[in-house]
Amino acid sequence: MERPNAFQWVHYAFGGRLPERYRDWVLHDTTSRTWVVRFVVRVLAETVPWLVAGFVLLELLTPLPAGLILGALAIALVTTLYFTITSADELTEARLVKHGFPAGTGKATRAARH
Repeated sequence: MERPNAFQWVHYAFGGRLPERYRDWVLHDTTSRTWVVRFVVRVLAETVPWLVAGFVLLELLTPLPAGLILGALAIALVTTLYFTITSADELTEARLVKHGFPAGTGKATRAARH
């Protein structure tokens, strides 16, 4: 199974479609025993740069204390994780469909493996 390089993975994490040769890896990524952990890592890869940018902008442009900014950004991160994890099945299925798999492939594959 061929794995994407770091730049391709970042593109994939942000919702991009990988070339056809990574199709098996996408299925593995979304149906392996650790698929939820992989999902959370992708969400963090998408979210953390925005949180860092938000911190820098708020620190530079407002008189708010750093602790308050960090607290607000932590709440944003927890909220993001909550809503994306509760929708992980559906979001993962959409990723599989984007890569050419029929709808329901992820759930069926995970059920068959476990």
